[in-house]
Amino acid sequence: MIATDQIFWTLSRGTGIAAITLASVSVCFGLLSGRGLKLGPGRFRDGKTIHEALSIATIVLILAHGLLLLGDGWLRPGLAGIAVPFQMSYRPVWTGLGIFSGYGLVILGLSYYLRAQIGPSRWRYLHRFTAVFWVAGFVHAIGAGGDIGALWMWLVLMVPAVPAFVLLGMRFGAPRETTRPAPSRPRPARPQGT
Repeated sequence: MIATDQIFWTLSRGTGIAAITLASVSVCFGLLSGRGLKLGPGRFRDGKTIHEALSIATIVLILAHGLLLLGDGWLRPGLAGIAVPFQMSYRPVWTGLGIFSGYGLVILGLSYYLRAQIGPSRWRYLHRFTAVFWVAGFVHAIGAGGDIGALWMWLVLMVPAVPAFVLLGMRFGAPRETTRPAPSRPRPARPQGT
């Protein structure tokens, strides 16, 4: 039984690490595609297709990360532990933050397919909150991760996250362009009496 517990823990940990890593890369491609990134000819000529594929893979890994924990005989989180933020007994603040960020990333990621119903401008506004949930997931990985003291873990987390943080800073730190209406010319005075 101990070997089985270790398998579920290891698989859950691995899918969690892969999820935050892919989420970081997805954030990079999303921000770069918003800047008009072109990668060359073919299906993957722009970053949007890669961003979408990475987002879907991240969603699958987030779901696997939580569901695999159900098989962990040491942790024994139960359904409430993986579904309700701050209910798990293991590092409840950090795991709760992970559950919160998981919901946000899944909902906002899947909202892409409902953008026509949501409205394009409203969807773009909501999609910006993906960064908040990604950062929350990143903090979850640091706070709940048992391997955070290992150099390899810092490298896996930081190599894709640093460019994402830089691009986020550029995106949200840049002054907004405002479009002002063209000044209207005064209409010539209408001659009186006509």
